[in-house]
Amino acid sequence: MKKINSVIKKDNWLHELSNSITHPKELLKILNLENHIQYSTLKKNKKFSFRVPYSFIARMKKNDPKDPLFLQVINNNQEFLKSSEYIKDPTKEIKNIILPGLIHKYHDRVLLIVKTNCAIHCRYCFRKYFPYEINQGGKKNWMQALEYIKNKKELNEVILSGGDPLMAKDHELIWLIKLISSINHIKRLRIHTRLPVVIPSRITFDLCQIFFQSRIKIILVTHINHPQEINKELSKSLFKLKKSGAILLNQSVLLKNINDNPIILAKLSNILFENNVLPYYLHILDKAIGTKHFLVSNKKAKVIMKNLMKMISGYLVPRLVYDTGSKDNKSIII
Repeated sequence: MKKINSVIKKDNWLHELSNSITHPKELLKILNLENHIQYSTLKKNKKFSFRVPYSFIARMKKNDPKDPLFLQVINNNQEFLKSSEYIKDPTKEIKNIILPGLIHKYHDRVLLIVKTNCAIHCRYCFRKYFPYEINQGGKKNWMQALEYIKNKKELNEVILSGGDPLMAKDHELIWLIKLISSINHIKRLRIHTRLPVVIPSRITFDLCQIFFQSRIKIILVTHINHPQEINKELSKSLFKLKKSGAILLNQSVLLKNINDNPIILAKLSNILFENNVLPYYLHILDKAIGTKHFLVSNKKAKVIMKNLMKMISGYLVPRLVYDTGSKDNKSIII
């Protein structure tokens, strides 16, 4: 059996997860922003709760209401503004749910909702209103999904998503990945996750071993929007993932007042590549209810990309895409 030379350390990501902040006032106090006029009348969003781990907060700047990490997670009263363009299911996933937690939207791949929760609640989330209550993660639903996958020979890729799929414990992932790997026509396993970014200790020895020993190719897609998110701890975790043999890609969302600047995006692409991660997608915002204040227009996005392409090598330029919700064309490159 293949092994990675590594020192096994006790997992502490679950401890970090359990100690996350769950009220915006706590975050405002930590960052010395509790008296800032913009947040004096902050409303509680009962539809989409607040959550952010301390490890992510540690990368925020104190006394700075414009900090790009802070702006991604802090509640905003603009979340309550209504617009007919902003809907509950902007990527049209719900109508493509085949079985509980299994979405078959495209011909050669399926998406499996492994877990319904996340380590961090990003305010621009496009799955704010996804019906997780009837699409729970767990072995019962996974077994049904795996049986469906076995019978669909046209499939060659399984995408693990959520919530966040790495909210599953290592022993659950070992069980699931082994069964997926046993299906001969599945060649690739793609994992979309933000958890290693917000809690880098989630990249455990056991998780890397799972990837290293897998028959199928593992593609791990991180979700990093700003270079400030990448600290020493995350760099170490990304290096472990690289050693495990996983292909590392990154997808970002273009967000107003956060990363809608070619200089910031160029810095992000460069630091991603230094950490063995290839910039993959830069998404135009999916128009979920309550996210309008994050939108960067298509016109501005095109200008940003034009300038970005002048600043960095072509292989570092992510593809600017918009999810149409269509089966025939997942993303339109703008």
